[in-house]
Amino acid sequence: MSRVLRPETFNSRQTVRLARELLGKTLAVEQENGKVSRVRITETEAYDGPDDLACHASKGRTARTEVMFGPAGRWYVYLIYGMHEMLNLVTGPQDYPAAILIRAVEGISGPGRLTKRLGVDRRFNTLPAVPENALWLESGPSLPDAHVEATPRVGVGYAGPDWSQRPYRFVVKK
Repeated sequence: MSRVLRPETFNSRQTVRLARELLGKTLAVEQENGKVSRVRITETEAYDGPDDLACHASKGRTARTEVMFGPAGRWYVYLIYGMHEMLNLVTGPQDYPAAILIRAVEGISGPGRLTKRLGVDRRFNTLPAVPENALWLESGPSLPDAHVEATPRVGVGYAGPDWSQRPYRFVVKK
């Protein structure tokens, strides 16, 4: 049986490393009927601090981004394009705004499809990633580098080439 990854596991300024290490771990969601869905994480993106121009926190502390400045291991869920919920895990120490976007899991490609199929929405925003809150992470295999591809992030051209081209997106090779 997998063990639950406690929120303090993500209290590190090494957000990019943590994003890579989330590959192969399990995202668990307890549905309203009590059934737990477990899926293996296959794609992530790192957003690393206030200087990262692709990170929402680069614009400063706002009502939307406040969760990113809080304790690690909490969910940051926001709506994009008025229709897609995006699931992020806050990392880093208090007051260091960083997060990891969970972009895909086995069988579900795309962060908007992922949240829709698993029933994840903004009700999880700011909650710790623990079973008591019905959305958490569990341990899984550490993947060797030969099974992982690092690429630039998706859809962040507005951040300029210095930030948009950094290899902060991690994908399990097929």
